Amino acid sequence: MATLRELKGRIGSVASSEKITGAMKMISSAKMHKAEQGLKRLLPFRTQIEDIIGSLLSADVQFTSPLIEPREVKKIGIVVFGSDDGLCGAYNVNIFKQLLNRLSFYRTTYGADVDVTVIPVGSKIAKAVAKITNGSLHMSVIDGVDSKTTGNGVKVFVEQLQQMFLDNEVDLVDTLYMNFKSVSRQRPKLEQLLPVVQETFAGNGVKLTARPYLFEPDANTIFRSVLPMFLVSVMQEIFTENRASEQAARVMAMQSANDNAKKLLEQLRLEYNKLRQQSITTELLDILGGQVR
Repeated sequence: MATLRELKGRIGSVASSEKITGAMKMISSAKMHKAEQGLKRLLPFRTQIEDIIGSLLSADVQFTSPLIEPREVKKIGIVVFGSDDGLCGAYNVNIFKQLLNRLSFYRTTYGADVDVTVIPVGSKIAKAVAKITNGSLHMSVIDGVDSKTTGNGVKVFVEQLQQMFLDNEVDLVDTLYMNFKSVSRQRPKLEQLLPVVQETFAGNGVKLTARPYLFEPDANTIFRSVLPMFLVSVMQEIFTENRASEQAARVMAMQSANDNAKKLLEQLRLEYNKLRQQSITTELLDILGGQVR
């Protein structure tokens, strides 16, 4: 049975843990709101690109670009987004489970020997993927790219993925990440990045317009110039959603830890008070027993 001193020490430790988890929750909440604001700042650029693409697709023109040419799929690249830091609950575990399901789908759809290259973004996912690599499943870690990459780093990353596709290193590029809905709701989402297909445009808000336009120099040239910009805007949003989802998962994990610490603190204080009351009662009985004698 624990002594009063031991219980007092435990109470102090749990109280400290409660303060730490509370502070971490506040920090993660601030980072999550910052990522949400980042999503809003991306909106004007993203909307403008979508409007241009929609106007181009509305024109009666046959578009050509190496980035939209479909091929027989023999080699697949899948970009998987996770976190570089821990203490975010089952966030990385859930993404990894979705990756395993997708790998099973690839083998069922394209054959058991299909060559798959996993491109992890985030050290936690990289460690998990490293354990399952084999003859037909490879991992390619791109230097300078992690879950916190922003701005020009995202642009360079997209250019590297495009070059892999153009050099026939991969015939298909998918992205797997957590789609941010709210602090308590994030959903795994898979998007085909390359080759760009109609579903890629539709899934990213591009709508056809009925307004007439005159294109200079011509619609196809503009399309080939704007398409890489569209891919960069898609990837920027994915990186930002990944950061927001990670921090939201961490907020929920810290909230759960904080609640558990409070419950444990209440139990320890109750046990401490009971033991203290018992000790006082024993001392009083000893005093009364001495007086009687």
